[in-house]
Amino acid sequence: MARKEIFDKISIYIPQTKKDQKPVERLIRLSRKRDRSINYLVVDAILDYLKREEKK
Repeated sequence: MARKEIFDKISIYIPQTKKDQKPVERLIRLSRKRDRSINYLVVDAILDYLKREEKK
């Protein structure tokens, strides 16, 4: 079975006004807890957001 690797770098822009909420650190913690990649969580969140917005 292929071994999962956890990467500590992602390339996203975090506005200065949101940095105090520590989104990257929170994503890292959640990805470890759920045993999913950060990319998986971000794509899943985007798809959920699109579904909600498209229903409006």
